[in-house]
Amino acid sequence: MNAIEQQLWDYIDGNLSVSEAKLIEDKINADAEIKLQYEALLSLNLAFGKIELDEPSMSFTRNVMESIALEPAPVAMKTKVNTNIIYGIGGFFIISLVALFGYALFNADIKFSDLDFKINANFNLNKYMTPTMLYSFLFADLVLGLVFLDYFLRKKTVH
Repeated sequence: MNAIEQQLWDYIDGNLSVSEAKLIEDKINADAEIKLQYEALLSLNLAFGKIELDEPSMSFTRNVMESIALEPAPVAMKTKVNTNIIYGIGGFFIISLVALFGYALFNADIKFSDLDFKINANFNLNKYMTPTMLYSFLFADLVLGLVFLDYFLRKKTVH
């Protein structure tokens, strides 16, 4: 659509100011080609005005609303947490606390002066914590983590 055509449409629709409308009117009267284009657009506008708009039937809205009413209402999604995960995390922390308490108790030098009872559990953890032991522990953790990840991803794709 060129500029003059846009101006002609605005003139036909009455979207121009008085000075702009006067300018377009002068162009229409001065140029035969613009006058021909104006008459074609005017006849097209009149044809558009005669077209009747299609309207839905009177019961269309009622029918649509009734069909929507028959649909079941959406249910809010509830996330279900697997209790095994909660028990696993809790168990890990309980075992960690028990192991820490046991280590502290085992390395404590407890003296009961009244009973003359001495416990001296000298446990040297550095003797057992070698680099090979540490790497073995990390390797076992890696394998267990990969097994868990595989199980988790497979379980997710099934459902």
